[in-house]
Amino acid sequence: MRILLVSDIHANWPALAAIDEPHDVCLCLGDLVDYGPDPARCVRWAMEHASYAVRGNHDHGVAQGIPVTGENSFRYLTRVTRPHMWDALDAGERRWLLQLPVTQRVTLDQKRFLLVHATPRDPLDEYLLRDEAGWARRLENVEADIVCVGHSHMQFKLKIGDKIVINPGSVGLPRDGDPRAAYAVIDDDRIELKRTAYPVEETLARIDAAPWPQRAKDMLNHVLRVGRLPAAPPERPTSTTDAEIDPDDAPIPA
Repeated sequence: MRILLVSDIHANWPALAAIDEPHDVCLCLGDLVDYGPDPARCVRWAMEHASYAVRGNHDHGVAQGIPVTGENSFRYLTRVTRPHMWDALDAGERRWLLQLPVTQRVTLDQKRFLLVHATPRDPLDEYLLRDEAGWARRLENVEADIVCVGHSHMQFKLKIGDKIVINPGSVGLPRDGDPRAAYAVIDDDRIELKRTAYPVEETLARIDAAPWPQRAKDMLNHVLRVGRLPAAPPERPTSTTDAEIDPDDAPIPA
Protein backbone atom coordinates (compact mmCIF):
# COMPACT_ATOMS: atom_id res chain seq x y z
CA MET A 1 0.00 0.00 0.00
CA ARG A 2 1.30 3.42 -0.97
CA ILE A 3 0.25 6.28 1.35
CA LEU A 4 0.50 9.99 0.52
CA LEU A 5 0.88 12.21 3.58
CA VAL A 6 0.24 15.97 3.27
CA SER A 7 -0.11 18.83 5.74
CA ASP A 8 -0.19 22.62 6.04
CA ILE A 9 -1.40 23.39 2.54
CA HIS A 10 -2.47 26.91 3.50
CA ALA A 11 -4.61 27.76 0.50
CA ASN A 12 -1.73 27.39 -1.97
CA TRP A 13 -3.40 25.56 -4.84
CA PRO A 14 -0.47 25.52 -7.33
CA ALA A 15 1.72 23.87 -4.67
CA LEU A 16 -0.91 21.23 -3.91
CA ALA A 17 -1.64 20.60 -7.58
CA ALA A 18 2.06 20.01 -8.26
CA ILE A 19 2.11 16.87 -6.10
CA ASP A 20 1.75 14.15 -8.71
CA GLU A 21 2.31 11.07 -6.62
CA PRO A 22 0.58 7.73 -7.21
CA HIS A 23 -1.03 6.48 -4.02
CA ASP A 24 -3.70 4.22 -2.62
CA VAL A 25 -4.56 6.29 0.45
CA CYS A 26 -4.15 10.01 1.20
CA LEU A 27 -3.75 11.23 4.78
CA CYS A 28 -4.21 14.98 5.41
CA LEU A 29 -2.98 16.52 8.66
CA GLY A 30 -4.82 19.83 8.44
CA ASP A 31 -4.29 23.54 7.94
CA LEU A 32 -5.81 23.80 4.50
CA VAL A 33 -6.56 27.50 4.92
CA ASP A 34 -5.10 30.94 5.82
CA TYR A 35 -2.12 32.71 4.21
CA GLY A 36 -2.79 31.66 0.61
CA PRO A 37 -5.22 32.93 -2.03
CA ASP A 38 -7.17 29.74 -2.91
CA PRO A 39 -8.77 28.15 0.14
CA ALA A 40 -11.85 26.78 -1.61
CA ARG A 41 -9.89 24.76 -4.18
CA CYS A 42 -7.67 23.28 -1.48
CA VAL A 43 -10.56 22.40 0.83
CA ARG A 44 -12.52 20.90 -2.03
CA TRP A 45 -9.49 18.82 -3.04
CA ALA A 46 -9.23 17.43 0.49
CA MET A 47 -12.95 16.72 0.60
CA GLU A 48 -12.62 14.66 -2.57
CA HIS A 49 -9.19 13.06 -2.17
CA ALA A 50 -8.24 12.71 1.51
CA SER A 51 -9.10 9.24 2.74
CA TYR A 52 -8.58 10.41 6.33
CA ALA A 53 -8.08 13.97 7.57
CA VAL A 54 -7.75 15.88 10.83
CA ARG A 55 -8.44 19.49 11.73
CA GLY A 56 -5.60 21.98 12.06
CA ASN A 57 -5.59 25.10 14.22
CA HIS A 58 -6.13 27.32 11.15
CA ASP A 59 -8.99 25.13 9.93
CA HIS A 60 -10.53 25.45 13.37
CA GLY A 61 -10.14 29.23 13.46
CA VAL A 62 -11.63 29.73 10.00
CA ALA A 63 -14.52 27.33 10.50
CA GLN A 64 -15.36 28.86 13.89
CA GLY A 65 -15.10 32.42 12.59
CA ILE A 66 -12.38 33.34 15.08
CA PRO A 67 -10.69 36.69 14.37
CA VAL A 68 -6.96 37.11 15.01
CA THR A 69 -5.08 40.09 16.44
CA GLY A 70 -1.41 40.86 16.04
CA GLU A 71 1.04 42.82 13.93
CA ASN A 72 4.04 40.51 13.87
CA SER A 73 5.19 37.57 11.79
CA PHE A 74 2.73 34.85 10.80
CA ARG A 75 0.10 36.10 13.25
CA TYR A 76 -0.12 39.30 11.22
CA LEU A 77 -0.50 37.28 8.01
CA THR A 78 -3.25 35.22 9.61
CA ARG A 79 -5.09 38.37 10.67
CA VAL A 80 -4.88 39.88 7.20
CA THR A 81 -5.79 36.80 5.17
CA ARG A 82 -8.49 35.22 7.35
CA PRO A 83 -11.39 37.43 6.21
CA HIS A 84 -10.67 36.25 2.65
CA MET A 85 -11.08 32.66 3.87
CA TRP A 86 -14.54 33.43 5.22
CA ASP A 87 -15.57 35.07 1.95
CA ALA A 88 -14.10 32.33 -0.27
CA LEU A 89 -15.48 29.23 1.45
CA ASP A 90 -19.11 28.25 1.14
CA ALA A 91 -21.14 26.93 4.07
CA GLY A 92 -20.54 23.30 3.15
CA GLU A 93 -16.77 23.75 2.98
CA ARG A 94 -16.66 25.51 6.34
CA ARG A 95 -18.91 22.85 7.85
CA TRP A 96 -16.60 20.14 6.53
CA LEU A 97 -13.61 21.82 8.19
CA LEU A 98 -15.48 22.08 11.47
CA GLN A 99 -16.53 18.44 11.55
CA LEU A 100 -12.99 17.17 11.02
CA PRO A 101 -11.75 15.26 14.08
CA VAL A 102 -8.75 16.59 15.96
CA THR A 103 -7.33 13.07 16.22
CA GLN A 104 -7.80 10.10 13.92
CA ARG A 105 -6.76 6.50 14.38
CA VAL A 106 -6.61 4.16 11.42
CA THR A 107 -5.01 0.80 10.70
CA LEU A 108 -3.42 0.42 7.27
CA ASP A 109 -1.39 -2.60 6.18
CA GLN A 110 -1.57 -3.89 9.76
CA LYS A 111 0.14 -0.73 11.04
CA ARG A 112 -1.61 1.49 13.60
CA PHE A 113 -1.56 5.16 12.58
CA LEU A 114 -2.33 8.13 14.82
CA LEU A 115 -3.02 11.36 12.94
CA VAL A 116 -2.89 14.75 14.70
CA HIS A 117 -2.09 18.21 13.49
CA ALA A 118 0.25 19.18 16.35
CA THR A 119 1.03 16.60 19.08
CA PRO A 120 -0.95 13.85 20.82
CA ARG A 121 -0.98 15.94 24.01
CA ASP A 122 -2.42 19.02 22.29
CA PRO A 123 -3.65 18.04 18.82
CA LEU A 124 -4.33 21.59 17.58
CA ASP A 125 -1.73 23.94 19.02
CA GLU A 126 1.36 22.46 20.65
CA TYR A 127 4.56 23.30 18.78
CA LEU A 128 7.28 20.64 18.82
CA LEU A 129 10.17 20.32 16.39
CA ARG A 130 12.66 17.49 15.90
CA ASP A 131 13.13 16.91 19.62
CA GLU A 132 13.62 13.24 20.48
CA ALA A 133 13.25 13.72 24.23
CA GLY A 134 10.18 15.88 23.79
CA TRP A 135 8.53 13.39 21.47
CA ALA A 136 9.37 10.51 23.81
CA ARG A 137 7.40 12.28 26.54
CA ARG A 138 4.48 12.99 24.20
CA LEU A 139 4.32 9.37 23.05
CA GLU A 140 4.12 7.78 26.47
CA ASN A 141 0.98 5.60 26.59
CA VAL A 142 0.23 6.33 22.91
CA GLU A 143 -0.80 3.13 21.18
CA ALA A 144 0.36 3.51 17.60
CA ASP A 145 3.11 2.34 15.31
CA ILE A 146 3.30 5.52 13.21
CA VAL A 147 2.38 8.98 14.51
CA CYS A 148 1.77 11.55 11.75
CA VAL A 149 2.01 15.25 12.67
CA GLY A 150 2.26 18.64 10.97
CA HIS A 151 1.94 22.19 12.36
CA SER A 152 5.63 23.16 12.59
CA HIS A 153 6.14 23.28 8.79
CA MET A 154 9.37 21.36 9.44
CA GLN A 155 9.93 18.06 7.63
CA PHE A 156 11.35 15.18 9.69
CA LYS A 157 11.01 11.57 10.75
CA LEU A 158 12.07 10.20 14.11
CA LYS A 159 12.35 6.70 15.55
CA ILE A 160 11.18 6.86 19.16
CA GLY A 161 11.34 3.42 20.77
CA ASP A 162 8.97 1.21 18.82
CA LYS A 163 7.19 4.18 17.23
CA ILE A 164 7.92 6.42 14.27
CA VAL A 165 6.99 10.11 14.14
CA ILE A 166 6.60 11.62 10.67
CA ASN A 167 6.16 15.29 9.85
CA PRO A 168 5.77 15.66 6.06
CA GLY A 169 6.46 19.41 6.22
CA SER A 170 4.29 22.05 4.60
CA VAL A 171 2.86 21.76 1.12
CA GLY A 172 1.97 25.41 0.75
CA LEU A 173 4.16 27.46 3.09
CA PRO A 174 7.48 25.79 4.02
CA ARG A 175 9.37 27.51 6.81
CA ASP A 176 12.61 25.54 6.73
CA GLY A 177 14.47 27.43 4.05
CA ASP A 178 13.38 25.18 1.16
CA PRO A 179 10.40 26.77 -0.65
CA ARG A 180 9.42 23.64 -2.59
CA ALA A 181 6.20 21.86 -1.63
CA ALA A 182 6.91 19.23 1.03
CA TYR A 183 5.13 15.94 1.60
CA ALA A 184 5.83 12.32 2.51
CA VAL A 185 5.15 8.91 1.02
CA ILE A 186 4.89 5.69 3.01
CA ASP A 187 5.33 2.64 0.80
CA ASP A 188 5.21 -0.57 2.84
CA ASP A 189 8.13 -0.16 5.28
CA ARG A 190 9.82 2.67 3.38
CA ILE A 191 9.21 6.29 4.39
CA GLU A 192 10.27 9.01 1.95
CA LEU A 193 10.32 12.71 2.78
CA LYS A 194 9.86 14.43 -0.56
CA ARG A 195 9.85 17.91 -2.14
CA THR A 196 8.62 19.16 -5.46
CA ALA A 197 8.94 22.49 -7.26
CA TYR A 198 5.75 24.26 -8.27
CA PRO A 199 4.85 27.39 -10.28
CA VAL A 200 5.17 29.83 -7.41
CA GLU A 201 4.56 32.78 -9.74
CA GLU A 202 0.96 31.61 -10.13
CA THR A 203 0.44 31.79 -6.38
CA LEU A 204 2.16 35.17 -6.17
CA ALA A 205 0.02 36.59 -8.97
CA ARG A 206 -3.12 35.54 -7.10
CA ILE A 207 -1.76 37.09 -3.91
CA ASP A 208 -0.93 40.30 -5.75
CA ALA A 209 -4.55 40.51 -6.95
CA ALA A 210 -5.93 40.03 -3.43
CA PRO A 211 -7.17 43.07 -1.45
CA TRP A 212 -4.44 42.71 1.17
CA PRO A 213 -1.95 45.31 2.44
CA GLN A 214 1.28 45.58 0.49
CA ARG A 215 3.22 44.64 3.62
CA ALA A 216 1.44 41.28 3.74
CA LYS A 217 2.01 40.69 0.03
CA ASP A 218 5.72 41.46 0.40
CA MET A 219 6.03 39.09 3.37
CA LEU A 220 4.27 36.29 1.52
CA ASN A 221 6.36 36.93 -1.59
CA HIS A 222 9.52 36.45 0.46
CA VAL A 223 8.44 33.37 2.39
CA LEU A 224 7.09 31.62 -0.71
CA ARG A 225 10.31 32.28 -2.65
CA VAL A 226 12.79 31.63 0.15
CA GLY A 227 11.02 29.31 2.57
CA ARG A 228 11.15 31.63 5.57
CA LEU A 229 10.17 35.16 6.55
CA PRO A 230 12.68 38.02 6.19
CA ALA A 231 15.18 38.04 9.03
CA ALA A 232 13.95 40.02 12.00
CA PRO A 233 14.42 39.73 15.76
CA PRO A 234 11.65 37.34 16.86
CA GLU A 235 9.37 38.23 19.72
CA ARG A 236 10.44 35.94 22.51
CA PRO A 237 7.68 34.26 24.51
CA THR A 238 7.63 34.88 28.23
CA SER A 239 8.00 31.13 28.76
CA THR A 240 9.83 28.64 26.59
CA THR A 241 7.66 25.65 27.43
CA ASP A 242 6.35 23.99 24.30
CA ALA A 243 2.69 24.50 25.15
CA GLU A 244 3.08 28.27 25.53
CA ILE A 245 4.76 28.96 22.18
CA ASP A 246 2.35 30.34 19.61
CA PRO A 247 3.13 28.49 16.37
CA ASP A 248 2.28 31.57 14.30
CA ASP A 249 4.99 33.57 16.06
CA ALA A 250 7.37 30.90 17.30
CA PRO A 251 11.05 31.54 16.60
CA ILE A 252 12.15 29.29 13.75
CA PRO A 253 15.66 27.85 13.87
CA ALA A 254 18.01 28.78 11.07
